[in-house]
Amino acid sequence: MSHRLYAEDPEPSDRVPAGPLFVPVRPGPAGCTTRLFRTPLGGRTAVGFTSPQRLAEALGGGQPWVRLSEPALRALAEPLGATIVTVDPRFAPEVSRRHHLRAV
Repeated sequence: MSHRLYAEDPEPSDRVPAGPLFVPVRPGPAGCTTRLFRTPLGGRTAVGFTSPQRLAEALGGGQPWVRLSEPALRALAEPLGATIVTVDPRFAPEVSRRHHLRAV
């Protein structure tokens, strides 16, 4: 049996684009605004989902969304102080929300 050598795996902290995401938005008079959330430590984060089903499971079927690439979402969120992009987060019920992401 031959052994193959592979390049090292990327570090978890490396910024690798997640691909097209389904991003929750809030409709307003001037158009849609990206919803931002807070991490358990209080930092701001933009959120994207890899499918509309995952978005609906986390935020409900009536949540409006737009499709954005991860770099576009990051570019929109960074000027607002959200330097983190969270993909496919799991939200907890209201009772234990203090340990999970929460809407800003």
